[in-house]
Amino acid sequence: ANYRNVLTEGPFLRNLVNSLIVSGAVVAVSLLIGVTAAYALARIRFRGRAALMLAILSVSMFPQVAALAGLFEIIRALHLYNSLLALILSYMIFTLPFTVWVLTTFVRDLPVEIEEAAILDGAGPWTILTRIFLPLMWPALATTGLLAFISAWNEFLFALTFTSTNTQRTVPVAIALLSGNSQFEIPWGNIMAASVIVTVPLVVLVLIFQRRIVSGLTAGGVKG
Repeated sequence: ANYRNVLTEGPFLRNLVNSLIVSGAVVAVSLLIGVTAAYALARIRFRGRAALMLAILSVSMFPQVAALAGLFEIIRALHLYNSLLALILSYMIFTLPFTVWVLTTFVRDLPVEIEEAAILDGAGPWTILTRIFLPLMWPALATTGLLAFISAWNEFLFALTFTSTNTQRTVPVAIALLSGNSQFEIPWGNIMAASVIVTVPLVVLVLIFQRRIVSGLTAGGVKG
């Protein structure tokens, strides 16, 4: 009965779709930018590379609350308030630095001889990245992509601040705003049912990619 109430009463299904759209977009864009940035940071030598890597790491350690007020003003100025695009852009501020840092560490440990052999065969940077590096990077891509998905899926603060209507909210906010028949009633049954529904996709993804997650987390830890 609780599952039926959650799925039929209110826009919970719409909130679930919103979370899937936002999380999927965050993962796709973060990996796309992260792969190209990691290749440049790991293989191209330029002045200030170490400082740039330190800045990327510093951004990933920045607390969300400290960036909330500034982000809110930017999103209002861009007329993105109460839209999924606002959530996608704000989530990427924290998922992208982590993705770039992990993928850069992984690319650094890939043998340079593979790239040199491809260059001798006439391959350009884009061919090397897409045809040679991407297949080798699947464990790291699976790991960082899944962690970025979980981060975006569970994010609450930005989703609560940057959305104002039920149809634009994501599932963490929707669960937090579930109410009973009166202001004195807390619908624990509905809350627990919604929490189980929200957890299922994460469990399924972890079970599917668990082997690649382990290999991705340990990749680069030991140099041969």
